[in-house]
Amino acid sequence: MLLNRILVADDEESMRWVLSKALRKKGFTVDLARDGEEALRLIQSNEYDLAILDIKMPGFTGLELLDKVRELKHDLLMVIMTAEASMKNAVEAMKRGAYDYITKPFDLDVIDAIIEKVHKAREITSQMTILREELKERYHLEKNIIGNSPAMREVYKTIGKVAPSDVTVLVQGESGTGKELIARAIHFNSKRIGKPFIALNCAAIPKDLLESELFGFEKGAFTGAVERKLGKFEQANGGTIFLDEIGDMPLDLQAKILRVLQEKEVTRTGGSQNIAVDVRIVAATNQNLEELVRKKQFREDLFYRLNVVPIQLVPLRERKEDVPLLVDYFLQNACAELEVSPKKCSPEAMALLTTHSWPGNVRELENTIKRAVILSSDPLLTPSDFPGLRARQTGSEATAADDLSLEALVDMKLRASLTNLDKMESGDIYNLVLKQIERPLIRFVLEKTRGNQVKGAEILGINRNTLRKKIQELGIELRKD
Repeated sequence: MLLNRILVADDEESMRWVLSKALRKKGFTVDLARDGEEALRLIQSNEYDLAILDIKMPGFTGLELLDKVRELKHDLLMVIMTAEASMKNAVEAMKRGAYDYITKPFDLDVIDAIIEKVHKAREITSQMTILREELKERYHLEKNIIGNSPAMREVYKTIGKVAPSDVTVLVQGESGTGKELIARAIHFNSKRIGKPFIALNCAAIPKDLLESELFGFEKGAFTGAVERKLGKFEQANGGTIFLDEIGDMPLDLQAKILRVLQEKEVTRTGGSQNIAVDVRIVAATNQNLEELVRKKQFREDLFYRLNVVPIQLVPLRERKEDVPLLVDYFLQNACAELEVSPKKCSPEAMALLTTHSWPGNVRELENTIKRAVILSSDPLLTPSDFPGLRARQTGSEATAADDLSLEALVDMKLRASLTNLDKMESGDIYNLVLKQIERPLIRFVLEKTRGNQVKGAEILGINRNTLRKKIQELGIELRKD
């Protein structure tokens, strides 16, 4: 067996007991620590193959323990556990050398999967690459990239792993998914922080001007070149260049980009001198580069040089659990930018936003929120403030959306209420949640029964007179067929 001895460090006795029982049942030797100091002492005096550390413990935190252990045991693989699924924690843990990052509560299958990954990793190498322990400055990702969905947590972990190195990264995703934000996150969590980050959209610049934008030009190189100009690669020297929509780059320029990657030098248009540049390249595209390679529209050798570490951003429709977080973030930003009083979304509006397909992804959501903030004078945004979204849902699509809206509404309000339990009076959670879902629930059931109150009362499990009273109190309009 490649993996024999495991350390579990957590200040919760129940967590230590569950993990130790499960791991010992699988034949592992397990030692337990209740705080960071005890964990460090055990690591100093024993040999472990894996350490599972809680991020918040008395003594040393899990992150501090990562730093200290890396100085002593370069081959010890460490997994960080946390009850707070924040992007900052995920990125910081992976940057400091964590092997993986898991969020409580989790199934024991997750631990099994991690152990399997450790087995495979030890078959390939006996040491993990030590990530950079500390950055002189931090780019606060959590204020820019929003999302706690599984897909986004994987992105955060990849950023943490790849940022300290200089490998080329290819970010792929639909328009509006935030590819440039990911590129900036990589740069500002790398050793190149403090150096330039230069972004260039290859699709936004005419082909005959793109070369001079990238590589610069000498005075007199062409009509209008009245003085020397440095290209983007020289401007980014020592830092990172972000080549957005690289799939639109002409083939002749692709060859020159490949030369920069191989030779680490550029030549200005109209010049003959080779100029050395130290630049990390992060490229992005919303196209299928492999398909372009098959069509001979993109160089195969350049594709493989760019695709060293791929990051795939999923569209917003595939991570709808992140929509409420994004809505709150964009509302706060829009109100501050436009200098208007704070606004919030009603539960019905939030449910509508959550179920929309968002073909324009995060960018479309941001613009939609900003438009609503500008046009609405009410501090509470309702579905009527998002008419374009409601208009797109008809027939079976509307029915499916209603189903999802109710589910999203209940889930959202329940989570919000439970989060603020400490601020509520005893016994208030029932009334709070019920009050906020009663109207959409009754309206939802009546729409399903085509306004049949007898059938609706049966489904709801209430008296017909009670239902009629609720309809009047809540101002619910009945459909007229």
